[in-house]
Amino acid sequence: PITLPAGVKISEVNGVVTVEGPKGKLTRTLNPIMNIKVDGSVVAVNRPDDSLKAVSLHGLTRTLVNNMVVGVTTGFTKSA
Repeated sequence: PITLPAGVKISEVNGVVTVEGPKGKLTRTLNPIMNIKVDGSVVAVNRPDDSLKAVSLHGLTRTLVNNMVVGVTTGFTKSA
């Protein structure tokens, strides 16, 4: 699960996830087989079955949503 920091809002409508935070707003269309459930300040990404495609998309989708949350809270940083 992904924990949302204070001040971050997430919504999912028809496979389009929108994350809003202090640094801006990000929107992304995700694969329709993945289920995203928002429960308070916790976001859970669930897969429909244990097929190879579903398992691969599960990890990708979770990472994409987490990166969106990080992007609207801390923004982009470049380390040397």
